[in-house]
Amino acid sequence: DFYKGSTGSSILSALQDLFSVTWLNRSKVEKQLQVISVLQWVLSFLVLGVACSAILMYIFCTDCWLIAVLYFTWLVFDWNTPKKGGRRSQWVRNWAVWRYFRDYFPIQLVKTHNLLTTRNYIFGYHPHGIMGLGAFCNFSTEATEVSKKFPGIRPYLATLAGNFRLPVLREYLMSGGICPVNRDTIDYLLSKNGSGNAIIIVVGGAAESLSSMPGKNAVTLRNRKGFVKLALRHGADLVPMYSFGENEVYKQVIFEEGSWGRWVQKKFQKYIGFAPCIFHGRGLFSSDTWGLVPYSKPITTVVGEPITIPKLEHPTQQDIDLYHTMYMEALVKLFDKHKTKFGLLETEVLEVN
Repeated sequence: DFYKGSTGSSILSALQDLFSVTWLNRSKVEKQLQVISVLQWVLSFLVLGVACSAILMYIFCTDCWLIAVLYFTWLVFDWNTPKKGGRRSQWVRNWAVWRYFRDYFPIQLVKTHNLLTTRNYIFGYHPHGIMGLGAFCNFSTEATEVSKKFPGIRPYLATLAGNFRLPVLREYLMSGGICPVNRDTIDYLLSKNGSGNAIIIVVGGAAESLSSMPGKNAVTLRNRKGFVKLALRHGADLVPMYSFGENEVYKQVIFEEGSWGRWVQKKFQKYIGFAPCIFHGRGLFSSDTWGLVPYSKPITTVVGEPITIPKLEHPTQQDIDLYHTMYMEALVKLFDKHKTKFGLLETEVLEVN
């Protein structure tokens, strides 16, 4: 009996060890899949457009030149599609890779109020961070179930128009419901695309990304009023959002005002539309090394209460200032209401520049 009991205990112990090892291996595989899913998007964002342009030019000089000619012909006919809301794909938005992307940080979308499908909206996303990873995951994929949380609302994340001039990258962006952040596109979506449209604008833009760093909660908003004017012209309600943790996922070299580095950044921002940042995250295989993979810090995007905006075909500066002030106050209120829930102290203040 002793030997039988001993043998039974040994078998049970061995099985427990086996399941423990299997679980650990599965956990490691899950984590690596999450890292890879994030890295593929970061690399797509940074180099896909340029790389595909170079490849197509190379193909044009080979025996397969017809492929490049056909694609560029398609590009000419399809040039204005991004300005009309693009060509979103529910299949792409529901890829499993985006769930791994979400779980890496993790990223969460918090709804505070219902949205009417009979209205159109302009969402203001704050802060920009280095890449606006929360904005992408929440509104260009279904990983955080945006369509279930806001049924009948079609989100369009607006980004630099220059991205849509780059081959292949433009198709990738449009498949997620991403569109150019220019007046023609926004006018079309808010006037000729029915109701239930929500355009997500990262209001602070390139200027805000230059001050992105862990531990800092600051937005570039005080002199950004163009989105308010657009909202008034179309009668689109304004919805403030704050993404807690967006600034935590990358570390950046901050150049002081007046330095040569800041001068170069501002020139790029003025003439090209984006500001080159010197930043780093963790390495592909280790969090102790530097690389392009962002740090796995939680990002929680809180969607605030919509501000009802009247339709004024020719809004005055006084009208714009009034609703801009209302928007700023609503954003600060949203930040103050939720900050302690997501790791900030009660004394933390949102800096509005």
